[in-house]
Amino acid sequence: MDLTINGRRVFAATGGRAFDSALPTIVFVHGAGMDHTVWPLQARFFAHHGRSVLAVDLPGHGRSEGPALETIEAEGAWLLALLDSAGAKSTSLVGHSMGALAALEAAGQGGSRIAKLALLGISAPMSVHPELLVAAKAGQHVAMELVTAWGFGRQAHLGGNRAPGMWMLGEGLRLLEHGPAGVLGIDLAACNTYGGADAAAARVRCPTLILAGESDIMTPPAAGAALAKRFADARALTLPRAGHMMMIEQPDTTLDALKAFL
Repeated sequence: MDLTINGRRVFAATGGRAFDSALPTIVFVHGAGMDHTVWPLQARFFAHHGRSVLAVDLPGHGRSEGPALETIEAEGAWLLALLDSAGAKSTSLVGHSMGALAALEAAGQGGSRIAKLALLGISAPMSVHPELLVAAKAGQHVAMELVTAWGFGRQAHLGGNRAPGMWMLGEGLRLLEHGPAGVLGIDLAACNTYGGADAAAARVRCPTLILAGESDIMTPPAAGAALAKRFADARALTLPRAGHMMMIEQPDTTLDALKAFL
């Protein structure tokens, strides 16, 4: 589905069914350097079970026109503009990593417009290792290698994809390589400098789920549990043996958690 926001073309996958603004909407927001393709099972399930789905490509990612947005605050405002462009009514936001920060910021800015908020693989602050940040800004391939190696949990390094023949680390690396030059560095810098999580969480009044992977070394479960305490209505849940890329590593258990919440 193509939309127009601020005069630029934006793409959002709809889970295999036409978007219907009369239905409750779920917006899925990807992480740094990625795109809508990280949400295949989750987007398709909800689209075929009474929800309208927008698995969006953020500006400068996937099939959406650039440039990439340089701050989490701008991404949050952009998500609200997405809802306006699509004509979405009752909306829940599901974000992963950088996308979780963007969804949090949008919920903080959007007030009653957001019905529920699910934040996967989040910490606040979301500090980025200085050497990784330098490498990403310089467009060095090692930055993509590090994000992939750190992003997937121990089991994913050994195999075990629920789709036979699929290589999770290879898939993640190819996705990062496919992105436009400089985007990963812009995204990681936005995560590293975002300091508005506490203020945004204090403004959120909708029910919130913080989902963490037990083996996540980028945003550990303890960070998600600490963040949950800053909301009026939030709970934290940990997926056993999952890493940061939980929706790829454990698509079914991630979906189960989202189904129970949404």
